Amino acid sequence: MIDLSHVSLKYDRQTSALDDVNLHVDKGEFVFIVGASGAGKSSIIKLLLREKTPTSGIVSVDGVNVGRLKQRQIPDYRRKLGVVFQDFRLIPNMTVYENVAFSLRVTDTAVKVIRNRVPYILNLMGLEKKAKRFPHEISGGEQQRVALARALVNDPPIIIADEPTGNIDPELSYEIVELLEGINQCGTTILMVTHEHEMVRRFGGRIVTIDKGTVARDERLRKDGDPA
Repeated sequence: MIDLSHVSLKYDRQTSALDDVNLHVDKGEFVFIVGASGAGKSSIIKLLLREKTPTSGIVSVDGVNVGRLKQRQIPDYRRKLGVVFQDFRLIPNMTVYENVAFSLRVTDTAVKVIRNRVPYILNLMGLEKKAKRFPHEISGGEQQRVALARALVNDPPIIIADEPTGNIDPELSYEIVELLEGINQCGTTILMVTHEHEMVRRFGGRIVTIDKGTVARDERLRKDGDPA
């Protein structure tokens, strides 16, 4: 599903963001990528979203060699990924409903499908009563759930969550991860990048630690941090 094979990324001759990274994520897996600020986590996200191309090595997503995509192919490729960011990136002058529906409208989805799909996803995220609210009228945790609903509405095979709990309270952070776990149990591959080691160890599962641009550890833990 996701493959990084001997991937290195250099921003200039002196700055190496990633160094010979090998990472394989199977279809349906939930993988946490953890590490300190500047470790290389964001560089992996940029490669997967084709914001950057590797200096060497191959980045493959769902059988597609991402580095070889032509510029005109990138928008269609990205629409197959559900992406959740730390800063929500909601459109302020659109309601909750409109923000979620926007992801379908840009792909020319039929109006009937939008009218059925959006309420279903909002209900799934516990947002059905917030559909007519604007982003500034709801809490940070609710805004992140809207961002997650927007990522999910196209039914993508992969969701990439980049520090999705970074701007919300700890209790709400656990709620967001629980929602992602529920989505994963339905078959969606989840890749979540975070620096919150304590929260990750509480949830357990597969945890990949990035340090100084390399994979320092790749381990599986039970819930509450015990080795699997």
